[in-house]
Amino acid sequence: MAIPPKLAPTAQEWHVTADASRGAAAPPELVQLLTPEGERVEHPDYDIDLKPEEVRSLYRDLVLVRRIDLEAVALQRQGELGIWASLLGQEAAQIGSGRALTDADMAFPTYREHGVAWCRDVDPVKLLGLFRGVNHGGWDPREHNFHLYTIVIGSQTLHAVGYAMGVQRDDAPSATIAYFGDGATSQGDVNESFIWASVFNAPIVFFCQNNQWAISEPLEKQTRIPLYRRASGFGFPGIRVDGNDVFACLAVTRQALKNAREGQGPTLIEAYTYRMGAHTTTDDPTRYRVASELEAWKLKDPIERVKSYLFKNELADQAFFDSVEAEAEQLGADLRRRCLAMPDPAPLDIFDHVYAEPHPLIDEERAQYAAYLEGFEQR
Repeated sequence: MAIPPKLAPTAQEWHVTADASRGAAAPPELVQLLTPEGERVEHPDYDIDLKPEEVRSLYRDLVLVRRIDLEAVALQRQGELGIWASLLGQEAAQIGSGRALTDADMAFPTYREHGVAWCRDVDPVKLLGLFRGVNHGGWDPREHNFHLYTIVIGSQTLHAVGYAMGVQRDDAPSATIAYFGDGATSQGDVNESFIWASVFNAPIVFFCQNNQWAISEPLEKQTRIPLYRRASGFGFPGIRVDGNDVFACLAVTRQALKNAREGQGPTLIEAYTYRMGAHTTTDDPTRYRVASELEAWKLKDPIERVKSYLFKNELADQAFFDSVEAEAEQLGADLRRRCLAMPDPAPLDIFDHVYAEPHPLIDEERAQYAAYLEGFEQR
């Protein structure tokens, strides 16, 4: 079979241009307010004025959320969770966007938005309950304005648009945000949600965490252009932000949500980041990506750049950093204790709450499974 000609640059080639005079590659074009070295930079369209206590609070969020994630990975490795989807490396994208939300805004997550859940005051042990198999997501979405985790890739974007259209018709002063990954942009549901949001001018922000790997498929298998530029084809603005820069993620998301509330319609934010760990704990990333790529992204760690900024500007001392580390260790220990203390559900509980009302098929399946279990008791 003949190989077709290359008609357009790949996603990688589109945003990486060779500088012949230096023999170096330019970084992706994106909004950045804090460099990997912890230097504050300005942007003509996006800026943010953070008080020292606000920066320290963001740093605390980043550290504690990473600690939750690391403890969950350890629990899974020890057989206490069935699976876990790590957010390692994506903390700034989630904390920045999560802290941009008002109490009235509604978030629709995938299964990796543990940092956003933290920002919405969801008890992290309830996240573990889902992956331990003791509940279907143990929090009330209405209480936290944070929907249940969605396992089916991309389907939450349609739910989010429907919710946003309802908010629009209620004339409520709130916006909706839908989270998804780069791989999900190839799903029909996501593209359909773009169409509906655009033509109905829905008050929604599409927040794509482009961690560059859809399990083992690299970004160039998803798109021939940068993902944020897809928005223009649907009739609304798109912007790429440094997903490892918590300041930029906060500023860009805050503005996009404000625009949505003011009736300016949807925005697509592409948070350009990197999945430092495995897709889930069932995945082995060493089989499909090179170690040098991971090492390069470690230098862009979202936590270290905020820590460097705090140090350089004398906004925090060692006692502060030590206190955050101590709090993180206590949080990890408490999370482990409460996870192990969760009671196993009764086997027939799996049939509860499948439908709001009694359903004959569910009743039949429950009876069949109950008879199956009784067979073990009679032996």
